[in-house]
Amino acid sequence: MNTRWMPHVTVAAIAVHQGRFLVVEEETEAGLKLNMPAGHLEPGESLQQAVVREVLEETARPFTPEALVGIYLASSPDKDGTPTSWLRFAFCGRVGDADPTRALDTGIVRTLWLTADELAASADRHRSPMVMAGVRDYLAGRRHALDVLCTDASALIAPARPLAPR
Repeated sequence: MNTRWMPHVTVAAIAVHQGRFLVVEEETEAGLKLNMPAGHLEPGESLQQAVVREVLEETARPFTPEALVGIYLASSPDKDGTPTSWLRFAFCGRVGDADPTRALDTGIVRTLWLTADELAASADRHRSPMVMAGVRDYLAGRRHALDVLCTDASALIAPARPLAPR
């Protein structure tokens, strides 16, 4: 039995336009929740490639990462009560216009542009505490150069074997 602790690695995008943050409303087991466009790092991609892909899938918008805002670790219980840990890399950057011909990812109900105050007021609907942590750090001016993240070429090769189910 493997007892090694392994957090799920995720990426998230912090995109701001005219003082409003791009968020998604998504279906979860706990009902409709608000989140930054976010998702799992997939085999064969860098963290930056993952956040570009996730934003496009969840918002139908192209995303250009400009800086790393922060790295966040949180835990929450899964369906059977077992704690699951999430390691999130949050990037800020620019989004382009939405492609009206592109469908949003499964589970994404809609995209919204909310102010920091509106997000804070809806904290009970956030997918995780990492949503407001990223907003606070962004507003505090936290930015780290993207070259702080190094991806070896060996990580950019997708494995030939099937992945374990999520």
